[in-house]
Amino acid sequence: MNLLHGVGDFFSLDIGTNSMRIVQLSGDTQHGWTLQKFAYVPMDQKLTQDNSELGRKRLGEAILGAVNQAGIKTKNVAIGLPATKTFTSIVETDTLPEKELRKTFKYEMEKYIPMAINDAKADYIILGPSPNDPAKTEILISSVAKEYAETTMEMIEKTELNIIAMEPEPLAMARALASPGAIDATMVVDFGENSADIVVLFKNQPRLVRSVPGGFSVLVKAVTNGLGIREDQARQFILKFGLDPSQVEGQVLRILDTHLDNFASELGKSVRFFQTRYLGGKVGGIVLSGYAGMIPLLSEFIESKIGIPTAKGNPWQFVRTTEEQQRVLMPVACEFAVAIGLSERSND
Repeated sequence: MNLLHGVGDFFSLDIGTNSMRIVQLSGDTQHGWTLQKFAYVPMDQKLTQDNSELGRKRLGEAILGAVNQAGIKTKNVAIGLPATKTFTSIVETDTLPEKELRKTFKYEMEKYIPMAINDAKADYIILGPSPNDPAKTEILISSVAKEYAETTMEMIEKTELNIIAMEPEPLAMARALASPGAIDATMVVDFGENSADIVVLFKNQPRLVRSVPGGFSVLVKAVTNGLGIREDQARQFILKFGLDPSQVEGQVLRILDTHLDNFASELGKSVRFFQTRYLGGKVGGIVLSGYAGMIPLLSEFIESKIGIPTAKGNPWQFVRTTEEQQRVLMPVACEFAVAIGLSERSND
């Protein structure tokens, strides 16, 4: 099992807070991808957060049920790791011949991760020459606590599936939502249930990866309390009316304004950090995913606050689908960024 690399025929598994997504693609980056199999299974939040032995058993059964529902035959699976469980960073080192660099860097990884190397599973990818200094090479390094990784592997393998790769969700998400041919940097933002993942892509590589606490659940709680309604009603209000001042007498917008203003401020901090680190870099666009792509007028709100063109992302942009697949996927299509990104991994 590798943290970042995987080969062969496989499908992807993305276990979210409230649902599970499974995708199997055929094709490649050069010629494009075709959707073969998929499944979307709503789940009780209590199940996905139950770390007991019985809870893991039930989650494993749900995974196997989803795989069978999708009609997937291969046992090989690539899974996403939540940003809250992983540490991902981009570091610089002196440029060396690749063989020599790989030989030396694996012994240097410990100084870049926030835990003892014996307590972690860590991996890295050589990104290439630093945009700042050709004498330096940038390396993306990612790690996860060994205990969490092994517990996850054990749960999956009890279903007789074979994990061939584990990848931080932000990296997979960014792969699916990347803007091909972009000259300037692109910030990709996935607004999840409990946090937001932010990745800045520059020259086709991730240059900044961070996670911000406080996701969609915070907005739901604010509207629930502010309007005195049930949580399920609050969710419907946010996803239906969004930030439209003409709806519900503008009450939803007024309640959410401060929370979303703070969120936009965090995005602004990431832009400034990136542009300070990469003096020749400029964030030319922001792409929204997850709930950020579902809340009406949120893209306009963020663009007005930060001054950078902002749009909803399409995780299916590189994937060919049939009309029937599109019909089934339409209500939940924007939730598949991580699953698609995992499936678009290179098999080289």
